[in-house]
Amino acid sequence: MRSRHGVEVDWANEALRDPDALRIDPDPSSKSGRSVRTISYSPTAGSLLTVITVTEDVKTYGVNGWRSNPTDIRRYREESS
Repeated sequence: MRSRHGVEVDWANEALRDPDALRIDPDPSSKSGRSVRTISYSPTAGSLLTVITVTEDVKTYGVNGWRSNPTDIRRYREESS
């Protein structure tokens, strides 16, 4: 995430812990239908992040993350209002 999208793992973890996060399951862009899209604010990053996770057995793995694009920002705002 850091080299490709400039997002630190700690920022993504912070966003995933946010109780106000928007979780979309399954992720609408998922080819496998197994991933979850979480859109949430990271105070350390100072912006909304989109984090993609996959759960295998009981373990959840972050597979990608980036600063939220306008579509995800709109989704987040619509769900928050």
